[in-house]
Amino acid sequence: MNIVILSRDPKLYSTRRLVEAGEQHGHNIRVLDHLKCNLVIEKKKPKVIYKGEEITNVHAIIPRIGASVTFYGTAVVRQFEMMHVFSAVESQALVRSRDKLRSMQILSRAGLGLPKTVFSNYSKDVDKILAEVGGTPVVIKLLEGTQGLGVVLADNDKAAISVMEAFNGLKARVIVQEFIREAKGADIRAFVIDGQVVGAMKRQAKEGEFRSNLHRGGTAEVITLSRQEEIAAIKAAKALGLGIAGVDMLQSDRGPLIIEVNSSPGLEGIEGATQKDIAGEFIKYIEKHVDH
Repeated sequence: MNIVILSRDPKLYSTRRLVEAGEQHGHNIRVLDHLKCNLVIEKKKPKVIYKGEEITNVHAIIPRIGASVTFYGTAVVRQFEMMHVFSAVESQALVRSRDKLRSMQILSRAGLGLPKTVFSNYSKDVDKILAEVGGTPVVIKLLEGTQGLGVVLADNDKAAISVMEAFNGLKARVIVQEFIREAKGADIRAFVIDGQVVGAMKRQAKEGEFRSNLHRGGTAEVITLSRQEEIAAIKAAKALGLGIAGVDMLQSDRGPLIIEVNSSPGLEGIEGATQKDIAGEFIKYIEKHVDH
């Protein structure tokens, strides 16, 4: 099978592991920088041109699209879909997952647990917003933030007002969420592939930090999910239409609370914590769904 990985950097751990796993399974793997793909749109003849070469005879793609290039990356994925190429992550599901507000609305409609969240149109009535989420401390997130960037913990009302006024002044869209104190700076990443949890880890923030992202110095250890947590992760991925997803949850007194569903979850942390061949599970998923 001919598989294309859409990645801007072939040296990234996740990209390298997917290449290794694909080749171990006997497939031809090629890495293309999606930002260097030109899209030719013509009646019934969609084409992808890469460095002057028309890309043909592709059976499947694995999108590794960074949040900062979602618009163009998704257009490339959509072009391959128009060429009847199977995508491990569908373009529409990728778009849904990248829109924090929309994804939370979808998860809420699906009946999943979420931290209390408020989104407003540059409202100056901060007191009422804080009251809706149970008062301070609160977490204030940029809608376009990723990997812990654009996420602020406001310990008191004065800090919350200052942060929101600053973001409002910059015309930056934010959501305000309740702070789940009992999570103690930890969250769970469940890796879901084809409706099954194939690995899970608990990420703990470093001392003095509330963001548990491994990029920000957090640590990870393998964890066995409760039945409730496993069901929540699978249901969240399904609600957003993702065959492959990293579902981030907080452990709370009222059960698991979904904080994000990632459509391009990294492999380094989860493989390191679980010692499982998660990249191989990617390839098995493609093998199952592609009839070449």
